[in-house]
Amino acid sequence: MDTSALAQGRFRARRAARGSVTEGAARAGLAARGVIYLLVGALALQIAFGDTGEQADRGGALAELSQKPFGAVLLWALGIGLVGMALWRLSEVLFGSVGQDGRSARKRLLATARCAFYAFVAYSVLSFAASRDQSGGGSSDQQSRDATARVLEIPAGQWLVGAAGIAIVAVGGWIGVRAVLRKYHDKLRLGQMSQRTRQLVDVTGVAGGAARGLVFAVAGLFAVRAAVDYEPDRAKGLDDTLRSFADTPLGPWLLVCVAAGLVLFGVFSFAMARWRRV
Repeated sequence: MDTSALAQGRFRARRAARGSVTEGAARAGLAARGVIYLLVGALALQIAFGDTGEQADRGGALAELSQKPFGAVLLWALGIGLVGMALWRLSEVLFGSVGQDGRSARKRLLATARCAFYAFVAYSVLSFAASRDQSGGGSSDQQSRDATARVLEIPAGQWLVGAAGIAIVAVGGWIGVRAVLRKYHDKLRLGQMSQRTRQLVDVTGVAGGAARGLVFAVAGLFAVRAAVDYEPDRAKGLDDTLRSFADTPLGPWLLVCVAAGLVLFGVFSFAMARWRRV
């Protein structure tokens, strides 16, 4: 028996199995991300039209989902999907991602940050599903203020908060610019889409990504302001950041546009779950 051929066959089988598992985890995670953005965007739209009773953040989205029929099942499914997202990003850290530079140090570092983020989000969702705490793990606004206050108390804390704020602004700009330039085309199976479908995906990808990037950038600006003024209350979570759009000269209509963009990003996440190359 040719042992080398047998070993190669086993290696290919393991790689195929790992690939199918990774692909399933990635698609489940992208779909779960879509659900969260759809709910946050819908809550922000309610705020824009005068309903201020719910938090337009992850906690508010989880509380809203828990009130639906089969809410407990949906919460567990959402949490498991986000675990899949974290595992997919972990596989990119270990084995590299798709693309010519998928094994580069930059891509692996980016995958590490995404893995840590989605692991935290998955933990918060599963914790909420297990406890059914209606606070959804706490307001994002209070969490931001508490974290900012703790960092400001340490040596050089003011500089650290300012640097973090600038980094968030840069991330927001990066997200928005890449969306407008349609960089996501590199990751999609465009050949499997009709012309009409591709146009619809571009609408959701560009508008949704731009809105998401804007929210990140504005949240970063509030963090910078908190550092400059040395006031942790200046920092804002997702809910307060979204509400701040209604306080501009454009009034609630700017918030409507941003909220609609977040809904579109949720739809775009579903498109990514269907057509992304993993």
